[in-house]
Amino acid sequence: MKKVFAAFAILFVSLAAVSAQKSSGQKPRLDPEIQKMLKEVSAKNIEGYVRKLVSFGTRNTLSEQDNPTRGIGAARDWIFAEFQKFNAECGGCMTVEKQSFVQPKSNRIPEPTTLTNVVATLKGTTDPDRVYVVSGHYDSMCSSPTDGKCDAPGANDDASGTAAVIELARVMSKRKFEATIVFMTVAGEEQGLLGAAYFAEQAKQKSMNIEAMITNDIVGGVTTLKNSRFRNRLRVFAEGVPSSETDQQANTRRSVGGENDSPARQLGRYIKEVSDPYLKNFKVWIIYRRDRYGRGGDHIPFLERGYAAVRFTEPDEDYAHQHQNVRVENGKQFGDLPELVDYEYNANATRVNLVALASIANAPAKPKNVGIVTGRLTNDTDLKWDANKDADIAGYEIVYRETSSPEWTGIIPAGNVTAFTAKGMSKDNFFFGVRAVDKDGNRSPVVYPRPMR
Repeated sequence: MKKVFAAFAILFVSLAAVSAQKSSGQKPRLDPEIQKMLKEVSAKNIEGYVRKLVSFGTRNTLSEQDNPTRGIGAARDWIFAEFQKFNAECGGCMTVEKQSFVQPKSNRIPEPTTLTNVVATLKGTTDPDRVYVVSGHYDSMCSSPTDGKCDAPGANDDASGTAAVIELARVMSKRKFEATIVFMTVAGEEQGLLGAAYFAEQAKQKSMNIEAMITNDIVGGVTTLKNSRFRNRLRVFAEGVPSSETDQQANTRRSVGGENDSPARQLGRYIKEVSDPYLKNFKVWIIYRRDRYGRGGDHIPFLERGYAAVRFTEPDEDYAHQHQNVRVENGKQFGDLPELVDYEYNANATRVNLVALASIANAPAKPKNVGIVTGRLTNDTDLKWDANKDADIAGYEIVYRETSSPEWTGIIPAGNVTAFTAKGMSKDNFFFGVRAVDKDGNRSPVVYPRPMR
């Protein structure tokens, strides 16, 4: 009788494992506090920020820095004052600073110029050394990136992204998160991603643990394309082959795959997974590219230094209203004007940021040293990783998909362990990943394993 019971128990466990393996995911867990924050995001506030930034006439990086009403200096000081106001309202919960540096003469910088990033840091409560960065660039340009005199309203590119970051700081600074969130507006983007590159390089030199970076660039939903069939989407550009890949890493990737499994791509998948359940009529659209053809954004300097980073951008762009002198030609309006921004769209793009940041900053850290063990020939798959240091860790999940699938399709609960064997699932036939889960059900982004003995 005992043998029969034992056999039944083994069969039950096996069937449970198969059922878990066939599962495509859990029912989305909606956090009531995130839902409250989403309601606090205001399209009216965002419009106010955009119009205020436009009111400075130009925000070209080479424009005036000491004029209180015109030029990039006036914009810089206004953003700094807004961050300081939020900081006062939350009782000094943030560190607000101007990160200034002298940019040497270069292709789009005719003479050494001081550039300033405006940064507000909301320190995490239990894991403050784990950092998430969200940015927009507050500089603007006309047709020429070196014309510091012409009017360059830059309403969509990129007052819209800057406004999103300011509104995120206003709403999120009222709460506490386990990890640190950095709200950043940068200068010099139109001159070659200069402000972002400086921040990213400083972070690398300081060994800052930036687990993810999001940049918002052209997220205002230009009104001239409001009837697009893609209107209710936000593009998330996520590179495949890492920009920082070494020759050794490239050789491994060519051998076993992984060109679709960079940290940036896992971040993009994470953002879609957590955001879509909250926003019923506004969805994340992952684009499997680093950026658009021939163009780039402030996530690239982070990618080049080994950080997971993605770019948020509206689905369709009207090039008559980007990088154009304000004018009317043959009855057609040119220029990046505030009346051409859809502020409800801008608010929804801000909400995607909010869900992603709030979810990831309260989730466990990504598992470290995740490996797929190649030491034995078997039709099973052996995985191992280091134990998380999070105090509230509940365990880990193995995710998998067929090699032809772009998204994770199955989940296997592994328990609170640091090694797991997926029985009857060959590493040659599937892609695998590992993520951490805390006691509240929050999940980290997936980590793609590297081969190890």
